[in-house]
Amino acid sequence: MLFRSIRLISVLGLSGIGKTALVKRFVDLNLDKFEFIIWRSLKFPKSLELLVDDILTTCNQSPHEIIADKLKQLFAILTEKKSLIILDDVQNLFIPGVFTGQYQTEYQDYQSLFKMITDIEQQSNLILISQEKCSEMRCLEEELYSIKYLELLGIDDSKILENIGLNDRDSWPKLIKLYEGNLAYLKDIASLIKDVFAGQVAEFLAENNLIITTAMKSQLKYLFTRLSPVEQQIVLQLSNFENPVSRQKLKETLELSSMEYINGLQSLRERYLIAITKRETICFSLSPIFRKYISKFCQ
Repeated sequence: MLFRSIRLISVLGLSGIGKTALVKRFVDLNLDKFEFIIWRSLKFPKSLELLVDDILTTCNQSPHEIIADKLKQLFAILTEKKSLIILDDVQNLFIPGVFTGQYQTEYQDYQSLFKMITDIEQQSNLILISQEKCSEMRCLEEELYSIKYLELLGIDDSKILENIGLNDRDSWPKLIKLYEGNLAYLKDIASLIKDVFAGQVAEFLAENNLIITTAMKSQLKYLFTRLSPVEQQIVLQLSNFENPVSRQKLKETLELSSMEYINGLQSLRERYLIAITKRETICFSLSPIFRKYISKFCQ
C-alpha cells in the first residue's frame, strides 16, 4: 500500500492544483485498509484540544478532561487500530504576512502533535494537505523520521478536460500548459470558453492572451496578501522580468539585506510561487499567471 511505513505525509502545492482530489482518490482506493478514516478541514481552524475531542468522539471514545490525557487516548487508538487522519488547508494554522510555516500562537500545539506522530511508534497515518510547506517538512530528515512530502506542480493529462463541453481536443494540451495544469483555473477558464467562445478552445487560444477570471483574481489576491513585506517586494520586482533572472541580478534591484533576500526566496519557494531554472547560473521566475496578476493588479 502507498505510504505503508510513512506516519506523516504532506501533500503540497498551490490551491486548485489537485491536492485534495489526489488524496480523495487515495482514500477511495484504500478504504478497506483502515479501521478509521477521519477527514477534517482547517479552513476555519479550531484549537488542537477541540480537534482531538472531535477525533476521539468519532472513534467512539469519551475524551478525558486534560489535553495530555486526551493525546494519550488518541495515540492509544492510533497504535491499536490502523487509522488515517487527513487535515486539509493546514496553511491556515500559519501566520499570514510573515515567512511561511510559522504557527499562530493559538495553534502552536499542532506542531507538537505533528512531531509526536513521527516520534511515537504506532501503525496509523496522518496526511497534511497544505498550500505552504510545514516547518516539520523542512527540519526533519526523511532518512531519520517516517515522513514524506509530495509536491504537486500541475497536471498535464488532457483527460482532465473531458466531459466538460470543450471542443478542439488538439488544442487542449496548449490550454493546460497555459494555465499550468491547475485544476481550479482550468475549470474556471473552461466555463468562460463555453460561455463566450461556445466551447471552441482554438478560438480562445487565438486571442493570444492570458485571461485572469474574477475567481482566479480572488485566489491570487489571497496568495499575495499572505506574503510577508519582503516577499511582496521580491515578487513585485520579479514581475518586471519576462525571462528567468539570476539571483544576483534580481538582488541588485532590491533594497534588502542578504538575510532578508535569501529567506524571502526560500519562503516563496515553499509557497510554490517562484520557480528555479538551472542555466549557467541559477535563475528565478514567477509563474505566468501569478506574474500577470502582479503586473496588472499590484503595481
